[in-house]
Amino acid sequence: MNRSGIVLALASAALFGASTPFAKLLLGAVNPWMLAGLLYLGAGIGLAAVHLVRSALRIPAVDAPLRRNDLPWLALIITTGGVLGPLFLMFGLARTDAASASLLLNLEGLATMGIAWMVFHENVDRRLLFGAFAILGGAAMLSWQGHLAFAWGALFIAGACLCWGIDNNLTRKLSSADPLQIAMLKGLVAGTVNVALAMWSGASFPGPALVGGGAVIGFVGYGVSLALFVLALRALGTARTGAYFSLAPFIGAVLAVIVLHEQITAFLLAAAFLMAVGLWLHLSERHEHEHSHETIEHEHRHVHDEHHQHAHGPDTPPSEPHTHWHRHEPLVHKHPHYPDLHHRHSH
Repeated sequence: MNRSGIVLALASAALFGASTPFAKLLLGAVNPWMLAGLLYLGAGIGLAAVHLVRSALRIPAVDAPLRRNDLPWLALIITTGGVLGPLFLMFGLARTDAASASLLLNLEGLATMGIAWMVFHENVDRRLLFGAFAILGGAAMLSWQGHLAFAWGALFIAGACLCWGIDNNLTRKLSSADPLQIAMLKGLVAGTVNVALAMWSGASFPGPALVGGGAVIGFVGYGVSLALFVLALRALGTARTGAYFSLAPFIGAVLAVIVLHEQITAFLLAAAFLMAVGLWLHLSERHEHEHSHETIEHEHRHVHDEHHQHAHGPDTPPSEPHTHWHRHEPLVHKHPHYPDLHHRHSH
């Protein structure tokens, strides 16, 4: 089975997790809602700069571009994950304590996996479930402080996690498209909306140094991380990518020990053990059975492997990997696989 998707998912989780302790350094000087907007804007502007450099150097984009019929999905992704999610989170943080909020945010992984399983019928076996719950259990232990207050604030934060779970599953619909474009547009639109809402609510715009710091953290921890997340979705499917991404709190906690000199606690060590067990269960997964590929036409980056035996027109780039619209004929075979772009079949 192709392990590159696992590397991409773990890299995405590492970058997002690393952004948390660094963003925490700015929270004392920047309004939380404003900071959320600046992080998204930093992601969008940074990726837009990469896009412009790529165009100026005439480096061809290997991935398929976003098409007009992708725009409704992109609008839903930006609305749920970029606007409503952070908005509900801000309402929740205003009504609950930080410990409860941190614990409740781990519901995102459960929401992502549950929606992938029940709504999109993605294959989730017992091994994956045990591994995912071990990882999520470790994430919960990182934020547990001995109490949890369920009130309106908790409902708002649960709503934010539901929005991000929907966002993650909808993003799978666009995972064949250019991840740079997806992350850039989400960052620019969601960042602009959140900054505008923060200023409307009375937050002041911070100074250049704070804006620059937020932009750099957002570019790496949100923009690059999201682009890698999209690539992981393409290779692993939503449930597995979401489970690997749940390692982000542990990565953030480890960096908090290094950067912020926080203490190594029994909870941190127990969380490391649970997450190591969950990661091992996922890495040792082997899913193999005879399955059928229906006729399908789509556009994405590919090489000529067993799943891509098709004719080319005169305008098709000769080098591989390359991108063009192509047709898959019906095929029945057996091999190890993930629920990637070509293996979203029933079981």
